[in-house]
Amino acid sequence: MARQADTHPQLGIPTANIPLSGLSVGGQEGMESGIYYGWAGLEAPRADGRDSREAQGPDGDRDRDEFDERVYPMVMSVGWNPYYKNTVRSVEVHIMHSFPSDFYGSHLNLLVLGFIRPEYDYVSKEALVEDIMEDIEVTRRSLARPAYAKYRDDDYLVQFPKARSKEEQEEIDVAS
Repeated sequence: MARQADTHPQLGIPTANIPLSGLSVGGQEGMESGIYYGWAGLEAPRADGRDSREAQGPDGDRDRDEFDERVYPMVMSVGWNPYYKNTVRSVEVHIMHSFPSDFYGSHLNLLVLGFIRPEYDYVSKEALVEDIMEDIEVTRRSLARPAYAKYRDDDYLVQFPKARSKEEQEEIDVAS
């Protein structure tokens, strides 16, 4: 489950925060701290509240709106965020798309394709933002290459668990 939050609002770069335990899926529990790139499949709630898998248009095709399951380029930070002196290792995903609203509680599938750089500490916020902007540009250029672009269509990115009812999700939220 993704938790979109602008963890560091002064940076102006929103992130989807996922539990560190989410890295254990796919055998990545030992993932080295650093900055990665790849594709993110997001299944967010539709504006009309219908499950995107059940929503169908008049022609019988799935009725997709601008906030439905989609695949986007992403930059992911795994680590301690030393500039902020975090004491807990975290996973923050910047999805390279502007969303009309947050997608708290939505399913997010990640396909990590490459490593950009190790995690650094910074002497200033400006230096941190400059490197993040460079990471975004490296991601854009890398994913445009045919060897990486082809993974955008990987079925894994849009295979999400069956939707839960609002009541079921509230029970899970209370328990966690």
